[in-house]
Amino acid sequence: LQLQASGGGLVQPGGSLRLSCVGSGFRLDEYTMIWFRQAPGKEREGVACDSSSAGITRYADSVQGRFTISRDNPKNTVFLQLDVLQPGDTARYYCAKGRRREIGCSHYSGGSQYRYYESSGQGTQVTVSS
Repeated sequence: LQLQASGGGLVQPGGSLRLSCVGSGFRLDEYTMIWFRQAPGKEREGVACDSSSAGITRYADSVQGRFTISRDNPKNTVFLQLDVLQPGDTARYYCAKGRRREIGCSHYSGGSQYRYYESSGQGTQVTVSS
């Protein structure tokens, strides 16, 4: 399993970024995909989930209406569009896949997230600052 996230950077408040995550070693269209973030001194936070097989997307309240998850299955890539960025969005962002095909979005935001989704790689840093 490899998941390589990219697209982060330094952006001013109100700005936008588009994160990409390319998967290898599995077929992305068979799995639920999530994005989570982690800031220094804070707990891991699931921010978005896409379960294409169920036609479901979910977002954390903190990003609802500002972030959009999407995917390009032929390219084995999942995206996260980040709009109206705020300093509180500063974190390292990671993508992850469900550990099993039947896992949906029920656990993407909870503290037991790691039991249901697996990730790899270094993530990509998003810094929002003026």
